[in-house]
Amino acid sequence: MPVVCALVPSFKVEIARLLRPELRERPLIVVDRLERGRALDVDAKAFELGARAGMTLVQAGACVREAEIVIDDLTRGCDVWAATLEALDAASPLVEDSARGIAFLEMRGIEGTPRRWLANVREALAGDLPALPFQLALAPNKFVARSAARVADGTIVRAGQERAFVAPLPVYALDLPNEIVERLRLFGVRTLGELAALPHGPFVRRFGSEAARWHALSGGIDREPLVPRARELRIGRSLYGEGNAEREDQLLFALRSLVARVADDVAYAGKRCGFLRLTLECEDGERLELPTPLTQPTAQIATMFDLLRARLEGVVLRSPVDGLRLGAERLEEGGAELSLFAGNDPDPEAVGIALARIEAALGPRSALRARIIDGNRYETRFSYEPFTADSLARRGRVAEAPRAPSETGTLAYRVLAPREIAVHLEGGRPARVAGRAVLDIAGPWRVDELWWGTPYACDTYDVLLDDGTLWRIVSELGHWYARGAYD
Repeated sequence: MPVVCALVPSFKVEIARLLRPELRERPLIVVDRLERGRALDVDAKAFELGARAGMTLVQAGACVREAEIVIDDLTRGCDVWAATLEALDAASPLVEDSARGIAFLEMRGIEGTPRRWLANVREALAGDLPALPFQLALAPNKFVARSAARVADGTIVRAGQERAFVAPLPVYALDLPNEIVERLRLFGVRTLGELAALPHGPFVRRFGSEAARWHALSGGIDREPLVPRARELRIGRSLYGEGNAEREDQLLFALRSLVARVADDVAYAGKRCGFLRLTLECEDGERLELPTPLTQPTAQIATMFDLLRARLEGVVLRSPVDGLRLGAERLEEGGAELSLFAGNDPDPEAVGIALARIEAALGPRSALRARIIDGNRYETRFSYEPFTADSLARRGRVAEAPRAPSETGTLAYRVLAPREIAVHLEGGRPARVAGRAVLDIAGPWRVDELWWGTPYACDTYDVLLDDGTLWRIVSELGHWYARGAYD
């Protein structure tokens, strides 16, 4: 099965450079957000200087101090990649969307030679598309084709050459977790050829069932079939008139008419819409596009209109609106799932409208929620992620009989802004804190680690004071701080 891999190295970086070509002159780091963000992608210059995807913004910035920091433009990236996949259909009817920046094309049954196939793919990508640095390669399976595309553009690996081609590649070509790569290095395994030479049974027993696939790939064997992407059905309508909409009520009246037409088309096709794309064309040539996801796929006019109206709040236009375009995307079969006990659950549609109004007023990705993560220090045991109504799960609630009061209470930990306090020690343990006697104590819990080469150590205690308060105190570098309290 001949497979062509179309690969864009550092896809998010290239999308950022499409909008700002001047970024090609400096190392570039693409992050999810500026506040407590993480690196999503880095260019070759930043990679050489030590920055890696997955690092925190602080870590990546410390590696490459002169790097330019850019927030990932998810919408632009999705639009460019969707157009790329449509263009690849001209080279092969079977195109797999592996990830943004990686596509596979099956060339079985297509007339031509391997070099002609690569030329056809290159011609398909040379149409009305943004100029992205694609690297193309052909091989008998997907893994070898992707590896060949990473090695050099235009590489052709013929049947029977797979094992010899991948043998000198480093083990991180398998996209393994860093801890697995380090463990393999302890065994002296640095290339795929060395990994393939290991005995299959002992290797799988030591590293788990997933290691069987790694062992096969290291020998150039990839049995995963190519999965063609599903063709998307899109419904769109336009509304133009002899006049224009100068006032808000005129624009909303025209929008309601347009939504009714699109909703009727969606219902007639037996579908439900999960994404709306509204485009406003103004008299002075300004064009504003408002992508709007729906919490649940629907064909109801009222829901679609309310969401778009909320999305328009806060939008300021310089001139009257001449035309409207509305597209319905992500069409799905059937209706929305309902739970048996949904009376007390939040309404996803109401939450979706509220989020649209928040983003209209404060900007995209302005609604966040905390997520608990693992960490040695309690200050790092949470992170913020965008809140979307898609993640709302309907949970049924069943009335329960009242329970007897518990003999033990539950304490809620409250993080305090660190402030230095006076602590008197007896026998090396806190005896008085802020002038109050310690009745009971738990700890210490020791943290001893390196932070960018600088040693950091602290001891944490929970102390019960004679006034009944329960504090968390920390000893750092000879100073004591109050860090939290239990309510």
